[in-house]
Amino acid sequence: MAGVLVTGAAGFIGSHLCEALLRGGRKVVGLDNLGEAFGRERKEQNVARLAGQPGFVFVRGDVRDRDCVRQTLGRHGPETVVHLAALGGVRESFRSPDEYADVNVRGLCTLVAECRESLVEHIVFGSSSSVYGDRDDPPFAESDAADRPVSPYAATKRAGELLLNAFHAGFGIPVTSLRFFTVYGPRQRPGMAIGSFVARIIRDEPVTLFGDGSSRRDYTYIDDVVEGTLRALERPGGCLVLNIGSGRPITLLRLVETIAAAVGREARVAWTERATGDVGLTWADPSRAEAVLGFRARVSLEEGIRRTVDATRSDRP
Repeated sequence: MAGVLVTGAAGFIGSHLCEALLRGGRKVVGLDNLGEAFGRERKEQNVARLAGQPGFVFVRGDVRDRDCVRQTLGRHGPETVVHLAALGGVRESFRSPDEYADVNVRGLCTLVAECRESLVEHIVFGSSSSVYGDRDDPPFAESDAADRPVSPYAATKRAGELLLNAFHAGFGIPVTSLRFFTVYGPRQRPGMAIGSFVARIIRDEPVTLFGDGSSRRDYTYIDDVVEGTLRALERPGGCLVLNIGSGRPITLLRLVETIAAAVGREARVAWTERATGDVGLTWADPSRAEAVLGFRARVSLEEGIRRTVDATRSDRP
């Protein structure tokens, strides 16, 4: 079957996606620089899990390295590319905006330029719900303006969507930008809310909540995100932007209560001020993804949290 290049293959979403592609009989080339930003040990574990599977090839390299990208595409000839390699994190992006721009924007430019030369047939880009900015007029639809990001990270993701639009307009390459809404589950990078809350409540340590607990997020379990991405891969269609979210936002306090119930222990909470770059609400309008891909998120928050708690306790993510 046709090969797929997955950048950021050692990361949270990337490693789960690679596993799913391999189960489906696809040949997969995983590209990742195994950077230190969010834990090299976890990334190495993810690669080790993939390395023994038939059809998988791992390339340690950086998407900003044009020679590496060119050689990888030339040697393995994937027909499609899923670009997930990026620096993540809203709050962290304020500390090093230049690095975020370099990795997330220049890296994408380098990759797409080489994809064009290698006649790649379809590019799927991992974007983010953060492109919608800080709004209170839900649900958020792909047709809404996304011109007021409130963090450097969000700005780089929106820039990525616009760059892909430009390459599609110029050269006709089908491109699909998937706006992921607060993805969670086993193997989530350290510091993200749900993974951190689960671990801390299990250890009977306090969890730090920003603001007053009323902020709402559209939490989306990793299996649903992978399913949406797989469907997008199979349906190239010009220049698409699609929300991948549950469409069921909940408050931060409700999230903590759900985790505490799954753990079986009361949560101890430490409050702090809302952080720079945080938004009060994310809420996906899932109707376009359902119409185009036949996709709708299926895993409830309670079920997703239970699976995450079980994986954390077993330490076999």
